[in-house]
Amino acid sequence: MAVHVGERAGRFGGHLLGRLLDRTAAVPPRLLASVVAQELASVGGQDAVLLLQDYEQLLLVPLPRDGRTDADPEPIIGSPAGRALMEERIVELPEVAGLRVYLPLMDGGNHLGVLALFLDRLKDQERAELGTLATLVAGILTSRNRSTDLFTRARRRRPMSVAAEIQWSPLPPLTMSVREVEVAGFLEPAYDVAGDSFDYALNSDTLHAAVIDAMSHGLKAAVMATAAIGAYRHARRAGVGLAEIYASMDQVITDQFDPEHFVTAQMMRLDSKTGRLQWVNAGHPAPLLVRDHDVIQILDSPTTLPVGFGGEAPLISEIDLEPGDRIVCFTDGVVEEHTPGGTQFGRSQLIDSAARVGRAGNGLAATARALSHALKTARGGHTSDDATIFLIEWRGTDR
Repeated sequence: MAVHVGERAGRFGGHLLGRLLDRTAAVPPRLLASVVAQELASVGGQDAVLLLQDYEQLLLVPLPRDGRTDADPEPIIGSPAGRALMEERIVELPEVAGLRVYLPLMDGGNHLGVLALFLDRLKDQERAELGTLATLVAGILTSRNRSTDLFTRARRRRPMSVAAEIQWSPLPPLTMSVREVEVAGFLEPAYDVAGDSFDYALNSDTLHAAVIDAMSHGLKAAVMATAAIGAYRHARRAGVGLAEIYASMDQVITDQFDPEHFVTAQMMRLDSKTGRLQWVNAGHPAPLLVRDHDVIQILDSPTTLPVGFGGEAPLISEIDLEPGDRIVCFTDGVVEEHTPGGTQFGRSQLIDSAARVGRAGNGLAATARALSHALKTARGGHTSDDATIFLIEWRGTDR
């Protein structure tokens, strides 16, 4: 992680970034929040707090300083900190002696949380410097998270099941954004999810993605889902096509589990330069194509048997996307849940919710979060089955 110190760097510029890098590399994780606060205080940034997004994406939770915290969680919806995260921009709140500043902590498009601090003043040049500083802090959090449980524990608001622990551990970041393409996903119920999962990778100009649903409950479902994702990654990394990926996943599930156990799956490849989308449907709900905030097409396609049933080589479906198009993938728990009145939620309500949430004009991560929360609210806050949403947006190449 290189830091270049410019001749005209301001108080939040290269010198501060260099000190942060040096100090955070040498301290235990429990002191990370304290070091960030100390370094910011040395240049006039007071009361700095690192707020991490919780697993349900409802709250921003303070990262303790040396095991202690004096701050309360802040709601993502309706707070300045939440607005900074959802809108991916700096938010300034004037106060009597200065202003409270909220900076989104993003690493490769992954929404980690928010850095909040108090400043007596803020110049235009310093806004850009603070943006760079927030990116640096996000990268440090991502790197240090690999060797500690402290950040994970801070994000948890209640106990997590063993099955959910297994599901969350290999999951990629919930969001990823580059110039041409963006993805965002959400798992429910966050602390009890078992059989649902998703995976993705951007290799050269190709986005690979998969959404799966292991047909079982609890720990058995989590183990089978993990095996399916492992087989998917193994085949994907071998550079084979979608049909071969399906065959590899099918073989692993067939070999390792009883005949009544299976996994529904959707595997996709998107050419990020041309917008050409290919997919294989192995017994999964058909995804939705959203254009200009409206669902214009249900991507029905030939299906093969779920993974684990020894299906024939699948047919590969294709479609050309337009810049700005979004693909909504989901598991059956999203549409088969029943509303408080006993009516099945259904695909039509999902389509209506996707259009309504999309018109808010937020980025993909905020849209995924809002869609998941809207669906849960419509179901009376109840989710008896795993419910997963995974969104892909192709931005085109002229941005």
